[in-house]
Amino acid sequence: MRQFKILTLAAAMVAAGWSVAASAEQTFRIQVSWTAGSYAYQYLEKTWVPKLEEMTDGDVTLQMLPSGSVVPYKETLDAVGMGLLDGELTATAYFTGRNPAFAILGDLPAGYDTPQQFLDFCREGGGEQALQAAIDSVVPDQVHVVGCGPYKRESLVAAVPIRGVDDLQGIKIRSPEGLVADVFKRAGATPVNIPLSEVFTALQQGVVDAADNSAYSDNDAAGLNEIAHYPIYPGIHSMSSQQFTLNQQTWESLDEADRQALHEWFYAAMNDLAKVVHAKDEELVARDRQGGKITVVDWPQSERDRFRQIARGAWMRYADSTPEAQAALQAHLDYMKRIGLMDEGESDGDS
Repeated sequence: MRQFKILTLAAAMVAAGWSVAASAEQTFRIQVSWTAGSYAYQYLEKTWVPKLEEMTDGDVTLQMLPSGSVVPYKETLDAVGMGLLDGELTATAYFTGRNPAFAILGDLPAGYDTPQQFLDFCREGGGEQALQAAIDSVVPDQVHVVGCGPYKRESLVAAVPIRGVDDLQGIKIRSPEGLVADVFKRAGATPVNIPLSEVFTALQQGVVDAADNSAYSDNDAAGLNEIAHYPIYPGIHSMSSQQFTLNQQTWESLDEADRQALHEWFYAAMNDLAKVVHAKDEELVARDRQGGKITVVDWPQSERDRFRQIARGAWMRYADSTPEAQAALQAHLDYMKRIGLMDEGESDGDS
């Protein structure tokens, strides 16, 4: 059904005069996971799309297409494989239903302490290769991974003080189903699956005590910290990864210099966006710490490490499903040991 829908849309676009392949000017149509008005979309379009033209001496530019503008957000992999899109810059976790490896690579709950660590895992620790294997398991030899990694660390919205793992006992927390929910459940919380659009009302009415939502600045803009006065910052749980991919034939049509430029461009753009978002979060946190109404909770490293060990049991269970998921988690664990987030002597068994 997915293939039929995309083929039908492709035919309609060709009939309307749209090109389904890269144009002679090498303008690549990339569907992203953001709306056109979002901060990340605006920042990349204004700051980093022009830089790619500079880095490739005018050979390549990107046309960023907002989420859902060509195909539904969960169908971009197929669209890229077929050439309906030249590429995508989207959330890896969208494809969790097709292989659990995408959950392991899309957001390893309680795993990394900073976006930079996760980005370095993708670039230097085997993340790109693990993601390529996951993609090849669903659209073999059709899509090339250019890069992957997150640009923000989510804060946790909380209406009650949660100062460590023990305080999670009995807490009703809004969480998506799957890996993140399993982590919270193992820590003693009660995950509640409600849409993001209902988080404000659910917190206001006491349906939940806390919520997995977004970065501190996003939560502030949504007014969530005004009704839930104990945000956890830096966050303890979520760091959603993005993947930048191109159609395989499109990738092969590029010379080596342009391929390298695209690779470097992604990591430079994501690291810069991460720094900008972090600075924005820090400014708001400093303001709230002085205001008195909001109590910003920062877990000590010992509690973060403890939560990571609890989360590891959920990672292992989720990774048991497919060889690609097992390989993805092993790559994570090897890299975490390499940078000191995991003890070299720890067993890789369930915890």
